[in-house]
Amino acid sequence: MENKILIGVDFGGTKILTGAMTTEGKILGEPVKIPTNPNEEPGKIIKRITGSIEEVLGRIKAKVFDVKGIGLGVTGPLDIKNGIILECPQLPTLHFYPLRNAIEEYFALPVYMNNDANCLIYGEALFGSGVGLNNVVGFTLGTGLGCAIILNKKIFLGSTESAGEIWPSPYGDGTIEDLVSGSGVSKIHKKICGEDKSALEIALLAEEKNANALKTWDEFGKHLAAAVSWTINLIDPEIIILGGSISNAFKFFSSSMESNLRKQICPTPAAKTKIVCAKLGANAGLIGAAALAIEYPQNKL
Repeated sequence: MENKILIGVDFGGTKILTGAMTTEGKILGEPVKIPTNPNEEPGKIIKRITGSIEEVLGRIKAKVFDVKGIGLGVTGPLDIKNGIILECPQLPTLHFYPLRNAIEEYFALPVYMNNDANCLIYGEALFGSGVGLNNVVGFTLGTGLGCAIILNKKIFLGSTESAGEIWPSPYGDGTIEDLVSGSGVSKIHKKICGEDKSALEIALLAEEKNANALKTWDEFGKHLAAAVSWTINLIDPEIIILGGSISNAFKFFSSSMESNLRKQICPTPAAKTKIVCAKLGANAGLIGAAALAIEYPQNKL
C-alpha cells in the first residue's frame, strides 16, 4: 500500500487540474488540465473530473487498483465532513452536490475532500516551503483572500470547518479582503492616482519603477502586515507561506510588509518567524489534494 500512488484533483470554477503523486510528493507524469465549464449540468462536470483521472492513469500506465486514494481540492464553500459542495458561486450547477460520494462510487476508491486554499497550503507545508515544519499558516493572495492553518502537520478546520476564513474580518471601513487581495491592489492604486489597473498591470508598472505602482505595493504590504500579524500573534506558527498570483509581486511589497509586521507581533516570533513565498507553483493545489489521502484514511472526513 505504501508504494501505491495518490491522485490529486484541483477543482475550481475555471479549471480542473489532475495529477498522480507518490507518498513522498513526487509528481508522476504530466498533470491533466482541462476547463471546468461550470455552467454545464452536474453529470457532464463529474464526467470531466473522472475522465481527467483516467487520462492521468493512462499517461503513467497505471490502473485504478494501483491508486491508494483520491484527494479533491475544491473551491468553496463546502461541507467538508460530508463531501458536499455548498452554494459556491463559481460552480452554479453543483450547489449541494455530493461530490465526494460521486467520485468514490465511480472508482470504488477512498476519496478525500477539502477546500482548495487548505490544499494549496497543505501541499506547501508537507512538500514545499514548509517541509519539515509542524505549524504553518498560509495565505492565498489572488482575486480574494484565503488562509489555511496547518497544526502538527494536519489541516486545522475548527468546529464549523471555517478556521482561517479571515476574509470578512473588519478592517478600516470595510473588510480585510477589500485591501488584501488582487481587487484590493487595484483599489489602492486607483486611490493613489485615479487609474483603473489590474494587479498584474500594476506589477508590470512596478517592474518599470513607476512611482505610483511602487507606492501601491508599499501600501498593500502595510495592509497585508496587519492580517499576518493577527495570525502570528494568535497561532504562533513556525512560518508564514504566501501563495496565489499576488505573491508573484512579493519583491515589491515584502519590505513594507516586513517592517510593519515586526512592529505588530510579539518579540519572540518577531525575531524568529519567517515569511516566505510558496514554491510548488501551479501544482501546489493538486499536491495538497493528493496528500489528503496520506492524512485522512484512518478517520475519513
